[in-house]
Amino acid sequence: MGLPAKNKGAILSKIATNDQHGENSEYFDGWKAYDKDPFHLSRNPHGIIQMGLAENQLCLDLIKDWVMENPEASICTLEGVHQFSDIANFQDYHGLKKFRQAIAHFMGKARGGKVTFDPERVVMSGGATGANETIMFCLADPGDVFLIPSPYYAAFDRDLRWRTGVEIIPVPCSSSNNFKLTVEAVDWAYKKAQESNKKVKGLILTNPSNPLGTMLDKDTLTNLVRFVTRKNIHLVVDEIYAATVFAGGDFVSVAEVVNDVDISEVNVDLIHIVYSLSKDMGLPGFRVGIVYSYNDSVVSCARKMSSFGLVSSQTQLMLASMLSDDRFVENFLMESSRRLGIRHKVFTTGLKKADISCLTSNAGLFAWMDLRHLLRDRNSFESEIELWHIIIDKVKLNVSPGSSFRCTEPGWFRVCFANMDDDTLHVALGRIQDFVSKNNNKIVEKASENDQVIQNNNAKKQNWRQSNLRLSFRRLYEDGLSSPGIMSPHSPLLRA
Repeated sequence: MGLPAKNKGAILSKIATNDQHGENSEYFDGWKAYDKDPFHLSRNPHGIIQMGLAENQLCLDLIKDWVMENPEASICTLEGVHQFSDIANFQDYHGLKKFRQAIAHFMGKARGGKVTFDPERVVMSGGATGANETIMFCLADPGDVFLIPSPYYAAFDRDLRWRTGVEIIPVPCSSSNNFKLTVEAVDWAYKKAQESNKKVKGLILTNPSNPLGTMLDKDTLTNLVRFVTRKNIHLVVDEIYAATVFAGGDFVSVAEVVNDVDISEVNVDLIHIVYSLSKDMGLPGFRVGIVYSYNDSVVSCARKMSSFGLVSSQTQLMLASMLSDDRFVENFLMESSRRLGIRHKVFTTGLKKADISCLTSNAGLFAWMDLRHLLRDRNSFESEIELWHIIIDKVKLNVSPGSSFRCTEPGWFRVCFANMDDDTLHVALGRIQDFVSKNNNKIVEKASENDQVIQNNNAKKQNWRQSNLRLSFRRLYEDGLSSPGIMSPHSPLLRA
């Protein structure tokens, strides 16, 4: 039997009961709505379509094929069961050596082979969520501040703040320059934090960006590395979308910048990378997160902390074999990029048919959709949430409002396109097009109503003018009969 609500807080910790998790945001509310009414093509065709979850399901067939062709990679097959005892008993929180070697090798491949990674610097964690929290525990104390360009990943408030006590200060970016991050904006936020007596410990970037789907160019990234070195603060770069690039040039990793920048301009002890296989490989359920640091002390500290969120030995074994297969990896990365590009084009083209534009992007599993023209008030976040409720409740799509990502401008929405099959995508696009069409019709009808009102008013004014004109002529005529200065309508001069 549960405790009365008033007594629950008395036996729970402040961490357990504080509101820093962010669960009450629209980002998570959309997931809850989907869970109550999930779409299925045949079993629930009128349900909510999940477009708020950034999963990459477009190449799972390639992974399934590899698993079937390599049964020895699993301890749950006849070909691999001989490894069962060794793997089931393995407990070293360093991880399997061949797994760390394979993941380091894959990280290089995912970055176009332009950089290499040291397996001894690879630290495991339970997904990118665990990796981000681990790096915060290593670098900051409660109350310390990290700067993050906004809009930023909605769950960062949970991942970075909830249990660590770290504070986040956004670095606002705007649509005026396509949300491009500048060193000047970071410096402004840094100074504002200092003026508020905040201790800034670092800068966190997501590259490629979630939710924007854009990449930082090498010059910007280089200047940011120089900036953190000058300020002696940390730079944590979340690169979990590194291999989701589908257009517009190559991804530039901070590791590449570290290799190329003059040693006098970079303090490598301040540079750290977060990575996972959730997005690039489409394996979020495997909970593979990585902390990669150039700082020996951080590697040591993070490795001790990793005992709270290890990757299972069975998962390590299979992935070590898969990621060491160069032929498979190269084909997978190429095919994933190709399929993401096709899906992105299909989706954004479908949106254009509904007169909806998106921020130009070249990476990620989502689009940053511009619905400002559909807001009741373009300057109101209340209008954004009103529109979001309509999309969830009426259009039956779970998309995420920009305010969940700390966007400073109402009307932007993140919408994911890689977590569903083609048929579901077309249903989703059909719903969006129908909604916008009906909305436009209402606008036209409203405009017609307004035009009709104006016409009626004009007609009334015209009738009033004609009535008063007739009345004036009547008075004129009546007055003319008695006024010497006005000619009578019967005057022969008028008849002439």
